[in-house]
Amino acid sequence: MSTYLLLGGTGKTGRRLATQLETAGHEVCVASRNPAAGGVRFDWDDPGTHGPALTGADGVWVVPPAFRLDHAPQVGALVEKARAAGVARVVVLSARGGNLDPSSPLARMEAAVVASGASYTIIRPTWFMQNFTESFFAPDILERGVIAAPTGDGAVPFIDTEDIAAVAAAALTEDGHDGESYDISGPRALSFAEAAETLSDHAGRLVRHEDPGVEAWTAGAVRGGVAADYAGLLAMLFGVIRDGHDAALSDGVQRALGREPATFEAWAAREAGTLAGHDPGSARAA
Repeated sequence: MSTYLLLGGTGKTGRRLATQLETAGHEVCVASRNPAAGGVRFDWDDPGTHGPALTGADGVWVVPPAFRLDHAPQVGALVEKARAAGVARVVVLSARGGNLDPSSPLARMEAAVVASGASYTIIRPTWFMQNFTESFFAPDILERGVIAAPTGDGAVPFIDTEDIAAVAAAALTEDGHDGESYDISGPRALSFAEAAETLSDHAGRLVRHEDPGVEAWTAGAVRGGVAADYAGLLAMLFGVIRDGHDAALSDGVQRALGREPATFEAWAAREAGTLAGHDPGSARAA
């Protein structure tokens, strides 16, 4: 049995990774600023919490600070501390395409991880299927039955976070993943309109895609409290989808796990029922 420290252990990937590791018989320590029983305190902005959190860990799952673009030095410093503390494996969550522009925040973070000298694996997923049910798009779906995204007809091979967690678990617990970077996606690219149709089929309610345009979406996001620089980054990512540049498939799940990733339809059949409540309008008949 090994002990794994999970940063972001209460998030969409971390919760599932914790379950998978515990099911396999490992000890899991979830880090957060306000830890629950059995967890450990960790604050990206308080380096004094980093060393104690790493103590006794055989591996660490690193999710960079959310909604920020200045995280590369913090992540690099943490991974260096992990190496110095004897942590055997560090697995870092990035994003597909984030490494292509060397000046981008994610590319700088990945470079800092590589330069740390730690034994690392980098996971670069595409857009999460669970963004429709657990965050990001979920509030508009619940309140208005709408996926608001300025993506036009652009398509994305959405990834199930269960598959992200499975790749992370393999990288933490198995040999053969050190130094690897896994770009991972689902098996088929869907437009947001197609995703909405599939959600409608399984959520017990009508869901449609609404395209407000990039500028209108960005202004609305800033009014809603999203930092302007982060809203600009999201708008750029939506533009990549809109222009058709995010539709390609990646084989990281297959390379890391030796199996195919979950389909959007299988995920929706399993989880989209969480959208059934609070229906403000008509629902599609079963």
